Amino acid sequence: MRHLVVAAVLGGMFAAPAFAQETERYRLERTDTGFVRMDTATGRMSVCEEQSGQLVCRTSTDERVAYEERIDDLERRVEALERQAAGDATGGTDAFPSEQEFERSLGYMRRFFQNFFDIVEDWEKGLRAPDRT
Repeated sequence: MRHLVVAAVLGGMFAAPAFAQETERYRLERTDTGFVRMDTATGRMSVCEEQSGQLVCRTSTDERVAYEERIDDLERRVEALERQAAGDATGGTDAFPSEQEFERSLGYMRRFFQNFFDIVEDWEKGLRAPDRT
């Protein structure tokens, strides 16, 4: 039981600074029509009104425009990626490499395997050679 009480006290001590920082993050200023809420971490401002005993906040027009532009940009990027994944030529890349790229890759593979087999062959010769020490 004692351990439970100690754990609860320690948990409260660590949670309190985080809660205090979060409550200090926003600053409310009263206006004629409601409140203005400022996020002290980012500088963003929202207009807030009291409705049915609750504070309802809306983002500013500038933030809303930036938010919508970001969504539009992300939608365009998703569409481009979907076209590319579908192999659409307008996506900028073909689904398969060109003949020249294929031949170049095949040449790399041939050189790799030839060198690899040469190494194996030299190693086998070393195993078959009598020990002259």
